[in-house]
Amino acid sequence: MASTIKVDNVQNQPGTNIINKCSTTITIGASSDTVTLACGASQTGFGRTGTVDWNTTKITADPANAVSGTGYFCDTSGGAFTVTLPTSPSAGDIVAVADYTRTFATYNLTIGRNSKPIGGSDNDAKLDTNGQSATFVFVDDTEGWINTQETSASLTGQSDYVIATVSGACNTLTTVDTNYKVAKFVGPGTFTVSCAGTACGNNKADYLVVAGGGGGYQNCGADNGGAGGAGGFRESYTPAVSGPYTASPLKAACGAITLTAQGYPIVVGGGGAYGPPPPPSPGGTPGEVSSGLGISSAGGGGGGGAGNPTLVQGNDGGSGGGASGGAGTCNCAGAGNTPPVSPPQGQPGGKNTSGSPDSGGGGGGGATEAGVQGSAGASGGARGGAGATTEITNTPTAYAGGAGSACGAQSPCGTGGYGGNGPLATTPNVNGDTNTGGGGGGAKSSGIQGSGGSGIVVIRYKFQ
Repeated sequence: MASTIKVDNVQNQPGTNIINKCSTTITIGASSDTVTLACGASQTGFGRTGTVDWNTTKITADPANAVSGTGYFCDTSGGAFTVTLPTSPSAGDIVAVADYTRTFATYNLTIGRNSKPIGGSDNDAKLDTNGQSATFVFVDDTEGWINTQETSASLTGQSDYVIATVSGACNTLTTVDTNYKVAKFVGPGTFTVSCAGTACGNNKADYLVVAGGGGGYQNCGADNGGAGGAGGFRESYTPAVSGPYTASPLKAACGAITLTAQGYPIVVGGGGAYGPPPPPSPGGTPGEVSSGLGISSAGGGGGGGAGNPTLVQGNDGGSGGGASGGAGTCNCAGAGNTPPVSPPQGQPGGKNTSGSPDSGGGGGGGATEAGVQGSAGASGGARGGAGATTEITNTPTAYAGGAGSACGAQSPCGTGGYGGNGPLATTPNVNGDTNTGGGGGGAKSSGIQGSGGSGIVVIRYKFQ
């Protein structure tokens, strides 16, 4: 049973252990014991040693006036605010603050001086560095509160691997193959890296960036319109970063991007609209650029339009648009890989077959194959160039196929390599596939031309 000793005062008993009356030592407790003040009791005479007791409940606004001996974790993520120092402080009073969310650079914390100087200045102080902390001790009315201890940044835990999130409607972040994650952007958003990892673990990411496909053209005469080219296709593949999978033939080997802790804006290009008659017309609208992690892919070239026999040029782009059919002397198709990158992001469109009075338009260029040249005659069309297949999402998927031009009685009709297929007669499915960057089909006056398909951005990295 515990015993209780009640006394009014504890003093050293005079005797041989007294070396100096003014420096008597009294020991309470033995080694490894804990001496505890009862609940509600207080101590005096021991004094402070230049430290504070930290209030572990964060504050998001001025806590009236700060209390001496207290440290405050300040959360400014919702907006800047002020911590006001105590009124009528005494020498030795102490207050500390620390950045709870590492947001002081965006939303500053002001230290209100409350009529006393701060470091000899009759102005409030401001903390404006992420992770900053400061300790203020009141000295006298001349210098007031003096900052005795400050850090410019807080030390946080560090993972050896990438930690990231995604934002934007319908964009996803999934785990594949146990140790790897795939961020898939089907629309605009942000890839936010909160921890970039280390070289000893992983601090890089591989990518797939496909732009929007170009639109096709519907000629309104006997000649067939040109087909849209595929959006530019760019991919990197680094096994140490992304693990084993089968990448496309266009992969940039060991081309992974070194990440830093920041938000990376992601742009997913839309497909280009088809070019409607009547002539004159420049043809189908080019697709839009896709970008992410500093990598950009060019939109696919629109299919060639026609206004007289000489306007048969397909448009340049990631992959080129096919030339429109016609009796002119120009058999030109749109160029691919524009602007040029290595490996090439796409191929040229198909030429037309110059003939009179009828001729077929060229197919749109694809990621790995040029568009096929159109054949002569009112039914003369051509398939688009083939796209590229990759398993970056762990599922083999083809992207960036060129579109087919009107193919009439030809068999098989132009498949477009996952781009749209422009028919001679009214049939559906002539648009490039959504989120693959396929081109839009070209058509004859009695057919339906197509718009290009939207692009996609995929990011793959090792997270553990």
